[in-house]
Amino acid sequence: MVAWGEERRRKDPGYFCKLAIEESSAFEHPVWIVSDARRTTDLQYFKQNYPSATKTVRIKASDEVRIKRGWIFTAGIDDAETECGLDGIKDWDIVISNDDNTNLHDQLSVLLKCVELKCP
Repeated sequence: MVAWGEERRRKDPGYFCKLAIEESSAFEHPVWIVSDARRTTDLQYFKQNYPSATKTVRIKASDEVRIKRGWIFTAGIDDAETECGLDGIKDWDIVISNDDNTNLHDQLSVLLKCVELKCP
C-alpha cells in the first residue's frame, strides 16, 4: 500500500489532496480543516491552489511532554518523512504550543478568529 501511494505521489504530488477535497465535498463548506498534512507537497498544493484561503497551523509539544503522555520514539516510524517531513518548515501562519505550561485557550482563540472570518 505504501509503494502504491508513493507511486501516485510521484506522478502527481497533489493526488491525495485532490482526492480528499473531492471525497469530502469540500466546496460545499466555507472552511476546510486539513488535519493530517504530512508532507511539504501537501502544504504546497493548498498554498498554490488556494493562496488567499490557506492558513497553516503547527501544533507542537516538546519531546519531554510527549514522553510524559506516553509517546515512545520508534526508529523507522517516528523519524520517517510521514512523521517529521514538516519539521523543517518555519513559516507557519499560526503555531500552537501544546505543552503543559501553555495557555491553550488563548492560542486557540487566534485560530478561531481566522475561522470566524471565513464563516458566514
